[in-house]
Amino acid sequence: MPRTLSPISVDSARRLSAYNARVFARYARAARRLPGRVAMANRQTGHLSIFRTLVHILNVHEVWMVYIVPGRSSELSDLFRRPERQPTTWKGFDTYSREVWRGVAATVDRLTASRLASRIRAPWMPGRYTAGDAVLQTTLEQAHHLGEIIAVYWQRDREPPAMTWIDVNRKA
Repeated sequence: MPRTLSPISVDSARRLSAYNARVFARYARAARRLPGRVAMANRQTGHLSIFRTLVHILNVHEVWMVYIVPGRSSELSDLFRRPERQPTTWKGFDTYSREVWRGVAATVDRLTASRLASRIRAPWMPGRYTAGDAVLQTTLEQAHHLGEIIAVYWQRDREPPAMTWIDVNRKA
């Protein structure tokens, strides 16, 4: 069997993961500053509200980076039944968010070039891909969903938080 290569290095995976956490935190802080009816209202986006879209982004990171990449796919059916994965309040959101980002950080801290190149499988997604692909999947999916949130901000004549790689990584 030919050797599989990761599309990214360990350093790149760590940098992308840190970016994902920082930009997510910006959007969560900004959403909390909105009136509740604005953050929770159905905006006809893929996950309906700003709040639900942020929850979905957490779900994506959790499934891929806390379960699939570390080889815990057999635990997914139990995970999907956990009600705290679908918080309805900011308090529940904060608890869930801390748990997810701690899990992501633990996975990323243990990454090696070999692990990034290893084949993984999501039960719902056909094909062949690596743990490195999963890092890119979570990053690009988050960017896609932040784009939905950005559209909601502009529709309400509000400027969204910065999310570009350079802005988010710029030193204060």
